Amino acid sequence: MKIVIQCAARKAPDAGSFTTSDGRRVLFVADPASAPYDRLQLNARPDDLADDGRTWRNRLLAYNNEKNGNRLGLLPAWRLYAHDTYGRLVTKFGEGRVFILSAGWGLIPATFLTPLYDITFTGSADEWKRRRKDDAYEDFVLMPDDGEDTIFLGGKDYQPLFCRLTQSLRGAKTVFFRSDLRPELPSGYKAVRYDTTTRTNWHYECARDLVMGRKATS
Repeated sequence: MKIVIQCAARKAPDAGSFTTSDGRRVLFVADPASAPYDRLQLNARPDDLADDGRTWRNRLLAYNNEKNGNRLGLLPAWRLYAHDTYGRLVTKFGEGRVFILSAGWGLIPATFLTPLYDITFTGSADEWKRRRKDDAYEDFVLMPDDGEDTIFLGGKDYQPLFCRLTQSLRGAKTVFFRSDLRPELPSGYKAVRYDTTTRTNWHYECARDLVMGRKATS
């Protein structure tokens, strides 16, 4: 069984980043034009061109495939997010069975070295952080198609991306949800209500139940 959990806004204080040829830190955002200006920082989208002619996304993939070490100090995805739930999932299920649904990068393994970014589907977020459904992203799909069942833990804003990126992958997919209305999912997906009074970030509570082996379905 694989676990996919949505990304989080709060990042680890020691998160690494790419840098430009003139030494500026790169922060990946949804709308660079409206992001706060910082002369020491380049605001960019993941699919913008970097200064070496590649997109930042392709550069990140190449960086993860390098054999000479992690010279920029990028954190693996499960450590990039400050909440301890990601670490608990990795400890329980193993690095190879935990994946992150990132609003900036797509579906990535827990071990994927990931730079600092501030992109979300959350509707209440600042405009420069907010990815909209019709925005063009070349999302990664880095989960193996090995037929294993998959569980998704995340809010309704992230469900469409999860379904789109996993629809061609084999194996049953279970989507936990908290809302009163059962989500409309494609064929092959099962919606399971998670009963909780928690409204914000309820998926962390659901993840803890899975880690502890408690019944997380109703």
